Amino acid sequence: MSRPIAIFTDLGGVLLTNGWDRHMRERAANHFGLDIAELDERHNLAFDAYEEGKISLDEYLERVVFHENRSFTKDDYRTFMFDQSQPFPEMLDLIRRLKARHGLKIVVISNEGRELTAHRIAAFGLRDFVDIFVVSCYVHFRKPDADIFRIALDTSQIRAGQTIYLEDRPLFVEVARDLGIPSLRHVSYAETRASLSSIGLSLDDG
Repeated sequence: MSRPIAIFTDLGGVLLTNGWDRHMRERAANHFGLDIAELDERHNLAFDAYEEGKISLDEYLERVVFHENRSFTKDDYRTFMFDQSQPFPEMLDLIRRLKARHGLKIVVISNEGRELTAHRIAAFGLRDFVDIFVVSCYVHFRKPDADIFRIALDTSQIRAGQTIYLEDRPLFVEVARDLGIPSLRHVSYAETRASLSSIGLSLDDG
């Protein structure tokens, strides 16, 4: 492929930890003394609506945690959720430096809820280098729905063959490729950096 003029990238699992995954919910259950089986069942019924922007975080918490009286507050639980997010500094640095060197457009394509997204954008300085955020809570489509990728192409005005998509989940890689978007499954910083370098997106370390 020719050298891309844009990088499309997932957020959780590539640039940052996931927003709110099972391991995080297990930690929450242990911390707040909740039944993990019940928490997971309610989460699985409510979280898609939250990620699609159809309910707020407050509504999600009402349905999943605060359907009964608790000894802690929503603010306590919300703070715990936000604190689970951590950066992958090497990957953030890689994308920042590649953008600066090659003049790339950076587009995030992510399944996340609105309040978690706002926290992660602010906490990790994502506005400093990301040009467009195509997030499920904004566009009301979730991966693997192909429409979220079509929206990313339309809003960025980048043709499918002009970008490279970074994603840690194989199914989402396959969906993007089916749309003609060259895609790379992210496994590690070293492998992703080498793969990007092989298509002309290298860093000038000299």
